[in-house]
Amino acid sequence: MQATASAQRHHLFSSLTSNSLPFPRTHARPRRSPATSIRMALREDGPSVAVVGVTGAVGQEFLSVLSDREFPYRSIKMLASRRSAGKHIAFEDRDYVVEELTAESFDGVDVALFSAGGSISKELGPAAVERGVVVVDNSSAFRMDPEVPLVIPEVNPEAMAHIRLKGRSGKGALIANPNCSTIICLMAVTPLHRHAKVVRMVVSTYQAASGAGAAAMEELELQTREVLDGKQPTCKIFKQQYAFNLFSHNAPVLANGYNEEEMKLVKETRKIWNDMDVKVTATCIRVPVMRAHAESVNLQFEKPVDEDTARQILKGAAGVVVIDDRTSNLFPTPLEVSNKDDVAVGRIRQDLSQDGNLGLDIFVCGDQIRKGAALNAVQIAEMLL
Repeated sequence: MQATASAQRHHLFSSLTSNSLPFPRTHARPRRSPATSIRMALREDGPSVAVVGVTGAVGQEFLSVLSDREFPYRSIKMLASRRSAGKHIAFEDRDYVVEELTAESFDGVDVALFSAGGSISKELGPAAVERGVVVVDNSSAFRMDPEVPLVIPEVNPEAMAHIRLKGRSGKGALIANPNCSTIICLMAVTPLHRHAKVVRMVVSTYQAASGAGAAAMEELELQTREVLDGKQPTCKIFKQQYAFNLFSHNAPVLANGYNEEEMKLVKETRKIWNDMDVKVTATCIRVPVMRAHAESVNLQFEKPVDEDTARQILKGAAGVVVIDDRTSNLFPTPLEVSNKDDVAVGRIRQDLSQDGNLGLDIFVCGDQIRKGAALNAVQIAEMLL
């Protein structure tokens, strides 16, 4: 009986992290045969790429997205900390040895995808730029720097229009990847904002373990097993029980009562939209979901927009899929978008507390590791080609 329960738990965890979910990856390209993979890797007209933090959850997702989207490169470097140096990584039918990350690692590199934490980005991002590298940084280190574009390709591609790779008459530069919650939110809200202009946005997030990295995902799995077995849960990543519980996001709480995650949504939205007057408030919550974030978003518009118009706008938006079946009570879930490129939107309805069709409520789900991190960064790199 115990063995059967263990097998069931293993099956549940595997299903949460697999690619076999019944949801179309409408913007992903088909996987290639081994022969095609090798040909793509040897393209001499492609840039030289470095993946920084390659052994982490987002670093591994960088590789998956590069392969899925057939990103052309002439060479690729696998970079990580000293403790990971020497490890072997198989990528597109080749074996790569992880190299220790140093400033010299960027000699001969055209574009670097960073996901190694803010301190590493602050130290080595500028060093890479000095060597002519275009750095796409997934940390928060440079997001609010007025000289650094903060980019979601479907939302504000014009912010990086002046940046070129050094082989295309360009020079080194930094481009920041927004926070995962901001990306997922604005993918859905921006098409509506373009139509009727959002003047106020209230966001409540339900954030998965994936947002805190692979170790948090492992701890959630471990805690789930421990609690089901009647044991005291192991709390190393978070200070309190995560399994079968939810709590305020673990980011530091600031003097104004908001935590850093919530303020990222406020500040980053204003920068990406280039609108310092838009009012944004957020409440960010950790929920015991393995992968993919969900967000409830309430919108107030400058001019009226009815729910049918909003639904049609969202159906035509790039990188967005609408799941909004009221009859069957079928709406987006984190499980359905896990490992998928598109952000799913549903629960599209008029806000009854606002008169004159000036308000809408929507519910959004997106994969934090995919579109919330790795995919967005690779799409930025694609715009440089």
